[in-house]
Amino acid sequence: MLSGPPVTSTARADQLLERFLSGSQRQRRSLMEQLEQRRDELLPLIPDQLDHLDATGDDWAAGLLVQLYLAGAAADQSQAFQARHPGGWLAVGSAAGLDFAPLQHHLMRLELEQADRLTSALLRQLAGTGAEQRGYVFYSEVATIPSVDLESLDRLWFCYSRGRFGFSVQGRLLQACGGQWERLWPRLGWKQDGRWTRYPGSFTWSLEAPEGHMPLVNQLRGVRLMDALLQHPALLQRTNAALGRASG
Repeated sequence: MLSGPPVTSTARADQLLERFLSGSQRQRRSLMEQLEQRRDELLPLIPDQLDHLDATGDDWAAGLLVQLYLAGAAADQSQAFQARHPGGWLAVGSAAGLDFAPLQHHLMRLELEQADRLTSALLRQLAGTGAEQRGYVFYSEVATIPSVDLESLDRLWFCYSRGRFGFSVQGRLLQACGGQWERLWPRLGWKQDGRWTRYPGSFTWSLEAPEGHMPLVNQLRGVRLMDALLQHPALLQRTNAALGRASG
């Protein structure tokens, strides 16, 4: 348990921020509404606070602070922040030489439909020329995708979604469904009453979507592609980490 008094509406902004960052997952989520309500008080504190957080991890608390700042900052402040972090705040790598900055910028601003489309395009690039030419990835091409690139995609989605979206989240939910795909689809919001959710209009492109709702993997050709993704060693490792967080 954390020591100290609970955060109240009269606590100083720096105290609220400290309590949020040092709290458990449950405590953090209980404080999010206060953070939103007191965004203007927190804005001057966020850039320096982000400098003390680990940009090589995937702590969704940092992603939330980035989004709060960009949502409330004046134009010149926003430009200064982006000049300070031209590729985005989260440090991500690519063995394939891809630029993840456009995807990160969409996620930072919660432009989730654009981020989802770009994720699909990046997966095709990672799968190779054949996937780009045909417009979709074969399940057999997944094994050749570099681990660092899949980790980067998953970290970006996880960090900027309050920990609610990403391949590793989908993998955790599949395990919670006993490995049964037909139980997973409704839980993700991809299937309702036995019918696939119509793309893109019937998907929920916001944080109000069901957990694991994004990124989308087309299931009309069967489950082999998604199974290959979730079984990739890089994502298996991250799924196991997600299971550990969920049980902690």
